[in-house]
Amino acid sequence: MAKGLDVGTMNILSAQQDGNDTVFVQQRNSFVEIEYSDMAEQMLSRSEVLHIRKDDKVYVVGDDALNFANIFNKETRRPMKHGILSNDEQSAIPMMKLIIEQVVGEPSYPDEKLYFSTPADPIDSDLSTLYHQKTIESFLDDMGYDAEPINEGMSVIYSELADNNFTGLGISFGAGMTNVCLAYYAVPVMKFSVARGGDWVDEQAARATGTPVDKVTSIKEDDFELDFTTDVGGVEGALSIYYENLLDYVIENIVTEVDEEDVEEGLDVPVVVTGGTSSPSGFEALFRDHLEEANIPFSISGVTHANEPLYSVARGGLVAARSDEDVDHEPEDDEAEAAPANE
Repeated sequence: MAKGLDVGTMNILSAQQDGNDTVFVQQRNSFVEIEYSDMAEQMLSRSEVLHIRKDDKVYVVGDDALNFANIFNKETRRPMKHGILSNDEQSAIPMMKLIIEQVVGEPSYPDEKLYFSTPADPIDSDLSTLYHQKTIESFLDDMGYDAEPINEGMSVIYSELADNNFTGLGISFGAGMTNVCLAYYAVPVMKFSVARGGDWVDEQAARATGTPVDKVTSIKEDDFELDFTTDVGGVEGALSIYYENLLDYVIENIVTEVDEEDVEEGLDVPVVVTGGTSSPSGFEALFRDHLEEANIPFSISGVTHANEPLYSVARGGLVAARSDEDVDHEPEDDEAEAAPANE
């Protein structure tokens, strides 16, 4: 057994193998504060709503947080911001611990291998990901896992490009950041992130239309399509505008980083896009159109969209964890040679 964990700003997901199937567990990475009462806590417990009581407050955590926020006309609070633990949220660490515990569960045995996603340091911000990475690793180690970080973009390569010898350009459009990794035979050639993602799109659309951010997020997640047929002026029109701006921004930074890393021009690689922010219908076609217009200094053999974009990063972590676990359990040479004689 082994597990992969996607520690995302919007969602936290785990992946593990069950026979021939991959099983995913997901929770929204958010919470909302409500007034405590005995009756309220009883009803939450009876309804199996994930929550924490602290003093005279109750915090509803995970998938139910957005529903409660809409009912009580409150904004959800987020343990993470820009892809890492939020330093503006005092309750970030206990909330993250609770959500992670719910998503990954107890290890099946001591030191079960678990690979968790971590973003690259963003090239357009002075944010550091080190504290975030070490804190999540500590959570998981304390639970009894043998936890290892994996770059989020590299996790996409493991998940989606096995048929291409783990060679290509993987782009994970998350909520807090967008992570990019160019790999050649599973060796990263270039990896970076930008501090823009789905949250940035939502915030800009909310500001432009005077709509609460949670409402914008709900509209985006409810059958929103990037077809540019929506009248400009509404939330969906604003979302389309800022989605297009995000794609241009990411592609411009890919071109810049490829030039700076002096990537070989003879490369001919596939591109795969994934992540929750890439979920709207029309995203793949829009990205392909903008990429074709860009001056990428190597050849693109094709652009594909992951079949299950929300699950790619967790699945890639699982692939890495299982591979690492197989290596750890390989017999020594002497044992391998002696094995047939014992049969």
